[in-house]
Amino acid sequence: MFKNILKTKWTKMLLLALMAGGSAVQAQQEKMFSQYMFNMLALNPAYAGSRDVLSATGVYRNQWGNIEGAPKTTSFTIDAPVSREKVGLGLQVFNDQLGLENYTGIFATYSYRIKIGDRSTLAFGVQGGAASFRWDLTSAVLAPGGGMADPTFGSNTTMILPNFGTGVYLSNDRGYIGISAPYLLENNLSAFDSGQYRGKQRRHFYMMSGLVLGRNAIKFKPSMLVKYVAGAPLGIDGNLNVWFNDRISIGTSYRFQQFLAYDLNNYKSDAIIGMLELQLSNQFRFGYSYDHTMNGLSGDKKFLTLQTHEIMVRYEFGSTKSKILTPRYF
Repeated sequence: MFKNILKTKWTKMLLLALMAGGSAVQAQQEKMFSQYMFNMLALNPAYAGSRDVLSATGVYRNQWGNIEGAPKTTSFTIDAPVSREKVGLGLQVFNDQLGLENYTGIFATYSYRIKIGDRSTLAFGVQGGAASFRWDLTSAVLAPGGGMADPTFGSNTTMILPNFGTGVYLSNDRGYIGISAPYLLENNLSAFDSGQYRGKQRRHFYMMSGLVLGRNAIKFKPSMLVKYVAGAPLGIDGNLNVWFNDRISIGTSYRFQQFLAYDLNNYKSDAIIGMLELQLSNQFRFGYSYDHTMNGLSGDKKFLTLQTHEIMVRYEFGSTKSKILTPRYF
């Protein structure tokens, strides 16, 4: 199905603009997660070491899974505190697929952590690494006919692009707030540098915050993520999870964005999300989310209901009560 939509000139140009992140189409380039609050290292390098133990997290997202060529994202992160918890070290590996595009990266993370009082920690983080961009253009099915072959799709393209980023993260056992720019270099994507469609990696900025309310059997955990990239609509995710006996959590998120990048008063709904989180043991946590799309695409009979599923698993190494709190909310 995805290959068939390439049979018209205009949809082909739209696809190229989306992949390249050109100014002609307003779109966020970086991978998206509904369970961002469980995968913070992927957004903010200053998060490394904040869980006070060696922690590994895997997330798989299948967006619009009933459409061939729709986004599929896999992320694996691992981090730990060292040097008497003054330093955090981490590693992030990810793969993001969208139609003919495959984006794979690996980044190492370092954070310096400063204790503020008995409970709070202020961390400054940096990350560096590289990503491989591959466009499998030769597999595209173009419109039949006697016209000349389109040279754009005559060969595949692969580029290795280095990058680095930074962030700040303030947290304690009841809340957190942070800001970050995980990828600061705006690398040129030379494969799409022609005419008005100039391919470029855009610089993304994030602001995240959350807290825990209540100390009894039922606790409330609201959180928020704000996403900004120049030339694209401002995106906001608002979330509320409710914990029962520190073992089971159910929640919902609402994602919306500006309809136009220059209009601060005009927002539209993008998705409403249901979540389930299970603390299966002191060390093992499982999470699942389902996105119900509200941006108008799901109303098209051709696409039916867009189905987006996301699965998260986390394992904390170590089991002594002095190192593991149940649950670790952030």
